[in-house]
Amino acid sequence: MPLEVQNLTGGYTTVPIVNNVNLELQTGEWLSLVGANGSGKSTFLKLLSRILSPLQGAVLLDGKMIHTQPANIVAQKLALLPQQQTIPSGLTVRQLVSLGRTPHQPWWQWELNPDDREKVEIAIQKTKLENLSERPVENLSGGERQRAFLALALAQEPKVLLLDEPTTYLDINYQLQLLELLKELNIQQQLTIVTVLHELNLAARYSNRIALFKQGHLWDVGIPENVLNQQAIAQVFNVNAVIINTPVGLQVCAVSSL
Repeated sequence: MPLEVQNLTGGYTTVPIVNNVNLELQTGEWLSLVGANGSGKSTFLKLLSRILSPLQGAVLLDGKMIHTQPANIVAQKLALLPQQQTIPSGLTVRQLVSLGRTPHQPWWQWELNPDDREKVEIAIQKTKLENLSERPVENLSGGERQRAFLALALAQEPKVLLLDEPTTYLDINYQLQLLELLKELNIQQQLTIVTVLHELNLAARYSNRIALFKQGHLWDVGIPENVLNQQAIAQVFNVNAVIINTPVGLQVCAVSSL
């Protein structure tokens, strides 16, 4: 198991937002975290990514607690694509992606070695950014920028990739492009993925399992067909919904609020 969560409790102060969560991820699994606003899913992702320290419990990466390891060691196996990225002024796409090799470099090494440069080019190719590699990141469209930061994460060569609402601010075309790219990496590289998604239908379409969060607790976790039912959606989202089987799998149609 690349990632395991044991009795995890935490938040931004001494008052917990996430409470006593237990969860295991298999290699090559895609897990989506869904829930109403304020349910704790983004806080949970920050605890997984080492941004927040737990009040109790542990997050294990390859069997070792991430919060007791040096940041660069964790970053060699786990990468985060946050919802809001800081756009570095003047950096080209290739320069941005090159930063992904930092966790693998000794502190005295300033230049990329041939192996690092190859890993950067592979990340650029996987995200289909070859034609944009010399363009400043600040001049990219929203979808292109998201791919550039994904390439940065991939250059780290992580085993686990965490993404906080990666489709926010993207139109439906770019949403599908990004999620199809992630699914390709998930399958071909056995990359373990954890996403926070607001759109239930995209979560159902692309995820192996879905974790429902309600008021800081893990309400349920399982395959979309088992978790996304009328009763659970009413309890977690306070919405009446109809579940429809479509050519792309289960889809949720919200009917009315409760």
